[in-house]
Amino acid sequence: MGGRIAGLMLFMALLLPSQPLVAEYGDVVLNRRSEKEGMRPVIFQHWFHRIRFQCKVCHHELGFKMRVGSNDVRMTDIVNGKFCGMCHNGDVAWGPDRCDLCHSGKPGLPTGIYGGHETSGPGRW
Repeated sequence: MGGRIAGLMLFMALLLPSQPLVAEYGDVVLNRRSEKEGMRPVIFQHWFHRIRFQCKVCHHELGFKMRVGSNDVRMTDIVNGKFCGMCHNGDVAWGPDRCDLCHSGKPGLPTGIYGGHETSGPGRW
């Protein structure tokens, strides 16, 4: 089963466009440090992960807080197996050496959740 998942993820990675992306509804853009350090913003496709995992996987077991801007995620953390690096380790999903797969946003995208302005946060309508 793990081979099928890895094969599917590789197939999907090959489908990703090489041009910078614009975030879509529900995507989380991380750009607190990216552009300052010469990288494109990160686009985290929240719903892609959410349909596969329960909220508690990332927001409890991996330590992500449920508030935009409250997670101080650094590449050193990811490389050391924290946050995204728990899965994006080269075994479960692509590793941190595949920069372009996460750092795929158009320059200038601000940090935040696209569509998140319509609520005051989780469970607050």
